[in-house]
Amino acid sequence: MPQSLTLAEARAFLRVSDAAEDAVLTILIDAAEARVAAAAGVALTAASPAPLRLAVLTLVAHAYEHRDAGEPSLALVEPWLTPYRKARL
Repeated sequence: MPQSLTLAEARAFLRVSDAAEDAVLTILIDAAEARVAAAAGVALTAASPAPLRLAVLTLVAHAYEHRDAGEPSLALVEPWLTPYRKARL
């Protein structure tokens, strides 16, 4: 289940008004949240900073629009992730 943003937020961002895509969008949100959380080293919630939430939305949008192109690169959102990465010792 998505933690940092709602299905409605993703649908609005993507301008998807039809609920027929909800199952796909939910999977994409879950996958994007997992990637962003792992890359930044933080748990995501609805109260997460806007740049992290935007990173999730961007990965969802890219994956949704380019379904046959493979996994979207974190390079798309790196500028938003960098300030939140936990120091690696």
